[in-house]
Amino acid sequence: MNSKKAAELVAQMTLKEKASLCSGADTWHTKAVGRLNLPAIMLADGPHGLRKQVGRMDNMGVNISAPATCFPAAATTANSFDRELLREIGAAIGAEALKERVSVVLGPGVNIKRSPLCGRNFEYFSEDPYVAGELGAAITEGIQSRGVGTSLKHFAANNQEQYRMIGNSAIDERALREIYLAAFEKIVKKAKPRTVMCSYNKVNGVFASENKELLTDILRDEWGFDGVVISDWNAVNDRVEGIRAGLDLEMPASGGFNDRILARAVRRGELDGEILDRTARRLVELVLDSLDAMKTDFSIDLEAHHKLARKAQAESAVLLKNENAVLPLKKGGKIAVIGDFAKEKPRYQGAGSSRINPLKLDNTYDELIKLGFEATYCGGSDIEEIKKLAASAETVLVFAGLPDEYESEGFDRVTLDLPEAHNAMIEAAVSANPNVVVILQCGAPVLMPWSGTVKGILLAYLGGQAGGGGIADLLAGVKNPCGKLAETFPLAIEDTPCYGNFSNGDLSVEYRESIFVGYRHYNTFNKPVAFPFGFGLSYTGFEYSDFSAGAESASVTVKNTGSVAGAEIVQLYISAPETSKVYRAARELKGFEKVFLEPGESRTITFALEARSFEYYNRKKGNWDTERGEYTISVGASSADIRASASVNVAGSEDFNETLNFDGFFSVGLPPKRRVAGEAIHANCTLEDIKDKRLGRLMKKIIVGKTNAIYGDPDNNGDEGFKRMAEATQLETPLRAYGMMSEGLLPPARLEGVLRIMNGKPLRGILRLFRTI
Repeated sequence: MNSKKAAELVAQMTLKEKASLCSGADTWHTKAVGRLNLPAIMLADGPHGLRKQVGRMDNMGVNISAPATCFPAAATTANSFDRELLREIGAAIGAEALKERVSVVLGPGVNIKRSPLCGRNFEYFSEDPYVAGELGAAITEGIQSRGVGTSLKHFAANNQEQYRMIGNSAIDERALREIYLAAFEKIVKKAKPRTVMCSYNKVNGVFASENKELLTDILRDEWGFDGVVISDWNAVNDRVEGIRAGLDLEMPASGGFNDRILARAVRRGELDGEILDRTARRLVELVLDSLDAMKTDFSIDLEAHHKLARKAQAESAVLLKNENAVLPLKKGGKIAVIGDFAKEKPRYQGAGSSRINPLKLDNTYDELIKLGFEATYCGGSDIEEIKKLAASAETVLVFAGLPDEYESEGFDRVTLDLPEAHNAMIEAAVSANPNVVVILQCGAPVLMPWSGTVKGILLAYLGGQAGGGGIADLLAGVKNPCGKLAETFPLAIEDTPCYGNFSNGDLSVEYRESIFVGYRHYNTFNKPVAFPFGFGLSYTGFEYSDFSAGAESASVTVKNTGSVAGAEIVQLYISAPETSKVYRAARELKGFEKVFLEPGESRTITFALEARSFEYYNRKKGNWDTERGEYTISVGASSADIRASASVNVAGSEDFNETLNFDGFFSVGLPPKRRVAGEAIHANCTLEDIKDKRLGRLMKKIIVGKTNAIYGDPDNNGDEGFKRMAEATQLETPLRAYGMMSEGLLPPARLEGVLRIMNGKPLRGILRLFRTI
């Protein structure tokens, strides 16, 4: 057993060696202990492909990485509601990781889509924790089936990009447990990821990297996690507090300073040596487990992975509108293809640390030609050219969406609007031809002011390197659309449940909507939406019948009533008793199954229910509880399209103590506003905070120059998405993180000296500058 061998190796280590294991050797590797023949292992970004950097290293997806299959992003594959598809994708990513000698893939990301404006939503699955948990578990199982570890991230409540490294998520306990931790809990218990990555932010006033309640009490003691907890890159605030709380591995390298701080804390009796030993054993066991996988000989079929990526796009795109059966396209008709996303600049993945260097890249225009269609093309910048081309065709395909600079890691969107040029492109096409189909390529919901004037809308999301082929298959009718929305498309940003309490410039973000996230909000408070959670059309139709339900299971028969084969995603929802004394959503998703049916074929689907299907988190008891009463179990084609329901009596408790008044709760956490001139400067201040100090302005100049040397000057890079990401990251990263990134230039003691000087204590500050740690 590797746990026994790990204990034996740690028993032979010096204090210095044990402490050295607790941080990375560089950006992507752990440290080796050569004396004991313990090698380093490599970690690499995911989550929708492998991003193994070669040559110069960085953690933001800027410098070059080895070519790998770029699968559709999680925001895309979530709409497939297909566990087996996610396992297949995971197994392919795991195989490519083995090929590149990577031991841990940093993913999946399962943070909840609290707002459609979160810049990193394309990396996440859903607004619903059941969907995120089921699909996150499936891809985790797939990757780890190859012997490669995963890193479940970002634990926890990392739901916006603005001030993500210093911000506080203020969340009531029910929302935390039922919405923001539930997916993590399911994946830890079901798929057993080898590592979990803590997030940057504070949760209820405590940094996730040193939050004992999260990292030990809940993750390990309640859920039984026995792997390694890794920091997000440069997320560590206080290394000693972090290891006490349960943070094992600090990434990336911090120049050895925090290793020495840990060793010193043990020598002085400030840190129990057994805590360090336990951490070292976990880290050694991770290395040993990884070595077992690396011994395996295997072959890899990258062309098969490309075909899988094409299948994933076709299975995940959502048909939102198909008036007069404008799709699928008819062979022989003249088609106009408009928009550079269709050919010259395919939008196929998001920006940031998840950006993959694709093995190859398909585009829809070329793939339609290969399928035998006659098509003409224009890039879409000339409005008159659009009208002329559209008027000459029978059907017009307009490719629109969000360019890289609109959504990325590092910053949040400020609007749901598409670029004005994209809306104008669609409107120009509609003015010249009534048969317009819009293909949307974006990582999150957008507004569609033209939706009533076009005949068809196919939402492709971000389809990966083979997305062009997958879209072509759907347009041509080679494949039948079967994706359904894993998030709600609202009518206006003002309708979203966290409006006013998201990315608003405050350091402490109040989750005042509590459990009413996404469709839970819209359904409960009868808010109209553009397209509801779970919605999606097909080229065929489906009929539901013979529904029955009990406390342990439910079943329904589904029939394909159309003339072509297709797949239906059947959703099961549960509603609390009408007499409930506990605030609950109108309905909550508790099951889904995807069934493929030939024309006229019927099949009965059975859902297994469990205690958690009916439970809520009882804050008074500090545990999950079931309220006694008559529940409604329903099946539907979406959260707004319920096809059948049944009432079921469920035994439970009558011990309730619930209120929807949160005013007293949101006093926790950081001061709500930014630092103002005159207030003390500390290690979690940002470059923006120190601009009123002469030394602060000098530091800003040095730091920006240093980061530009690593990542490239955003003004000269030519990539607008990268430019926005770099600028936001530079201004919102705390000084202590820059210290860790400084390669020895600004270790903790020197940073403290700089802070003292800026706070008007120059003598003490100068003396501190000469300390080493």
